[in-house]
Amino acid sequence: MKRIILAVLATLPLAAPAKAQTVVLDLSLLTCKQLLDSPTEQQVLINSWMGGYFSASRNITTIDLRYVDRNVKVMAKYCKAHKAETVMSALQKNWH
Repeated sequence: MKRIILAVLATLPLAAPAKAQTVVLDLSLLTCKQLLDSPTEQQVLINSWMGGYFSASRNITTIDLRYVDRNVKVMAKYCKAHKAETVMSALQKNWH
């Protein structure tokens, strides 16, 4: 599997706005446990990115919001039961 890298710029909650921190997530290595333990905003960002990634791999150019909500719920349930599995693997098994 290709290594997928997502760069996310985030500021620390207590830091001054001028002090930005670059955070790089290798989504091919991210486990379900790490996803579940991450802040809600990061979980939303990762789920959104993954939805776009898998839609692009299937040449789907539309977003069906019914499936977005469904996929997030299915992934959360799956990841709770398979915490050692990578998010990429879990998404390949569960994203529709």
